[in-house]
Amino acid sequence: MIKKTLFLTIIFLVLACKTSYKTADFTKKNLPSAPDFSSNKSWAVLPGYYPESLNISKDTILKKADVFYIYPTLFTDRRSMDWNADIWSEDVRNEVLQIAVKYQASAWSKAANLYVPYYRQAHYRIFFERFKDQGIEAWNIAFKDVKNAFQYYLENFNKGKPIIIASHSQGSMHAKELVKIFFDDKPLKNQLVAAYLIGARILPNEFKTIQLMTKPDEYGGFVSWNSFKMGKIPKNYVEWYAGGVTTNPINWDNSKNSLKREHKGLLSKDLSIYPESLTVKVKDGLLLTSIPDIPGKLFLSFIKNYHFADINLFWKDIQLNAIQRLEAWNKMN
Repeated sequence: MIKKTLFLTIIFLVLACKTSYKTADFTKKNLPSAPDFSSNKSWAVLPGYYPESLNISKDTILKKADVFYIYPTLFTDRRSMDWNADIWSEDVRNEVLQIAVKYQASAWSKAANLYVPYYRQAHYRIFFERFKDQGIEAWNIAFKDVKNAFQYYLENFNKGKPIIIASHSQGSMHAKELVKIFFDDKPLKNQLVAAYLIGARILPNEFKTIQLMTKPDEYGGFVSWNSFKMGKIPKNYVEWYAGGVTTNPINWDNSKNSLKREHKGLLSKDLSIYPESLTVKVKDGLLLTSIPDIPGKLFLSFIKNYHFADINLFWKDIQLNAIQRLEAWNKMN
């Protein structure tokens, strides 16, 4: 049945296309309280502090590498006039755990210790032109939280271990800046296994010394893609997608197409893995994806933008690739 798929869980991203949002002037006095990363309550996931929602991976054994994951925009309520999410709200925390952690961050948990900070994400409306100016201030608050979380992680948790950066959408836009500040042309670059900057336009020359990876066992660089249904091109293609890096997340190389038998597996709502369920075609700035051959396929045929499933479509492919890149890093370090 359709409700068996992951896609209904996060269909809000499709519905959020409209711009009829309530709003108010941005003011710092109305901001929700900031996270305190010395407290476990400011982290959705820490090693040894795994929520029940992460039941896709029962492996809680400490590993010799870390993954720092930054979640996408989940704050889309049209009725809310807030500019930044309240991380102390149970609804906000549950969304992070039940959507982002459960169906996205879990893809990397087998390869490395998972760190997921709560941050005051900017509201979805900032991506529309009429909200852009005040949205910049909300955006800066969100990035400040992410940067502070990563700084705290480095100073208190990392202890020289190799690092995977994993992110989606708004999270990838923040992660891009983290890579520039902490890794690009910096000593910490030697600890970078890979930056999975998914669901945002990343330019080929985005970084000075962090290179696009074009082999499945490369390490020390980045990958990125934006998924869209095959045969469809978005109206905002030039503004949002053209020129961006498009990695093939099935073959992880320069191949422009994939075969269905090469697909390792999609993660569904019921936590089932569906291998050999789709093919992809690489276009400038876009990863064109066939309609997944899974329960709910008819429903998915009506959706053009697969952004909400950028990670879920290739969940098993990502899991295996993260392990492969880490093994390659370990052999050389």
